[in-house]
Amino acid sequence: MAAKTAPDLAIDVDGEAYVWRLQRQPAWSSDTAAWRGMAIAVRHTEGKREAVIEFPPGRQPRYGAPKLQASQIPAAVVAKAIASAMAAGWDPHSRGKVVTIVVDETGG
Repeated sequence: MAAKTAPDLAIDVDGEAYVWRLQRQPAWSSDTAAWRGMAIAVRHTEGKREAVIEFPPGRQPRYGAPKLQASQIPAAVVAKAIASAMAAGWDPHSRGKVVTIVVDETGG
């Protein structure tokens, strides 16, 4: 049985259409022995190259708190993160490996 993937959500940034999904929940990382923030995966609707945009860890969730849903992430933060990724050199129309870009909590 295949693992469930998060549905892609559409967003427009500077007149261009992108789709994004919640790639990673905020969680404890045993690799770094610290909390890791959420990450979203973004690609242009006509592009080939995907970017994973990582956010810093926020507050540690309470025990038993519900998981973060993509619909809870403000569209303005996602749009700003996409614009920051392009300013950092991500070209969504190019070919190549997935690019990982780290932004602040506001997406800048």
